[in-house]
Amino acid sequence: MSKLWGGRFTKKTDQLVEEYTASIMFDKELAEEDIQGSLAHVTMLGKQGILPLDDVEKIKDGLHRVLQRIKRDDIEFSISDEDIHMNIEKTLIDDIGPVGGKLHTGRSRNDQVATDMHLYLRKRVVEFVDLLQKLQSALVEQAKANVDTILPGYTHLQRAQPILFAHHMMAYVSMFGRDIERLQDSYKRVNTLPLGAGALAGTTFPIDRHYVASQLKFDRVYENSLDAVSDRDFILEFLSQASIIMMHLSRLSEEFIMWSSTEFHFVELDDAFCTGSSIMPQKKNPDVPELVRGKTGRVYGNLVGLLTVLKSLPLAYNKDMQEDKEGMFDTVKTLQGALQLFAPMVATMKVNKDRMRQAVNQDFSNATDIADFLVNKGLPFRQAHEVIGKTVLYCIQQGKYLLDLTLDEFKQFSSLFDDRIYAVLQPEQVVNARNVYGGTAKPQVTEAIARAEVELAATAAWVTEYVERSR
Repeated sequence: MSKLWGGRFTKKTDQLVEEYTASIMFDKELAEEDIQGSLAHVTMLGKQGILPLDDVEKIKDGLHRVLQRIKRDDIEFSISDEDIHMNIEKTLIDDIGPVGGKLHTGRSRNDQVATDMHLYLRKRVVEFVDLLQKLQSALVEQAKANVDTILPGYTHLQRAQPILFAHHMMAYVSMFGRDIERLQDSYKRVNTLPLGAGALAGTTFPIDRHYVASQLKFDRVYENSLDAVSDRDFILEFLSQASIIMMHLSRLSEEFIMWSSTEFHFVELDDAFCTGSSIMPQKKNPDVPELVRGKTGRVYGNLVGLLTVLKSLPLAYNKDMQEDKEGMFDTVKTLQGALQLFAPMVATMKVNKDRMRQAVNQDFSNATDIADFLVNKGLPFRQAHEVIGKTVLYCIQQGKYLLDLTLDEFKQFSSLFDDRIYAVLQPEQVVNARNVYGGTAKPQVTEAIARAEVELAATAAWVTEYVERSR
């Protein structure tokens, strides 16, 4: 059968051109969204008197049958029909006859595909907010179980100051909270309707774009028809947000990989999220966080790829823009997999509290508190800093830690030392001394957990609301 658009042409499309330009191999992912948009469009055509109501009902019935066939995987999509839109229209015409061709009245594939992608990403935004909330919940539960667990905090990957393990977990809760805020904010831009813009200039038919928007639960419509069909900012924004989320997951992955090594042994990942070696039977490899860390690069690449595609395109639609989909679909799949695995992996992770405490007892991460002790006795901080530097050097040379020193040894470096220094240097005291908003002291961390639980409930309510809104 000839192309649905083939009236202008005198030759068949070269087979290699068909294969090269077709997008059905990947844009079939948009099948349900395409039919959803078509149902709203044809309903509007009937409301406006553009199509007879009998034709409208035939088309709607046919679209519902096509949708059921797609769900049953009962349609063999054809490359010769190029994309999901043409494949669905061709299937519809085969089912109900020429009246199916009236569906395309008052629209173009340009505004149609843009609408499909808005509908597709609208679902994904809510889905990813939900998945991030579940990951936050798992982190909060680990924090609640470890409000007394102390581990070394690091800067430059060198022992710095002791902190609560709960405090460390809550840092990632905050990171993922920002990711949720960005997704929620982007929803209003994703939830904007381009349908009705036509190919680029609108249409001569008396359509009602706002009615279609209400049918599809869009909050607003694009103000400019050129912008409507050429805008891919909403995809770029999603790819950017996904890249930041993957960066956060990659940072957490790196810590889990290090912490689960024999050298650290701070945590143990559940067997369900690890694999073994084909040659070394003792191995337990943290493959999930390693793969998340590795897949972060492909998500970055999808963002840079689309930015590069769009950077020199004149208005309005260009075939280049077909390249907006594969990277988007790949990012969705990659991020889905990572988030679906991370929450249960965090929830089942075992925390080796004794090993963390041992590490804290065998370092100089409490040194800053000695300086603070001397400052409170009147010594300028820079002088106190020098005193502690010499004290730590002495300990290293003697094979001791600060709590191993006698009071006489302390007094070699400053007469201001007294026996209260031993209480100051205890890890619990070092942690709880930082009792400022956002600090690692137990009261502050406990309050942070309580605030997070309120936010988790609010996020869960948002997901429920927006799932209902888009139905």
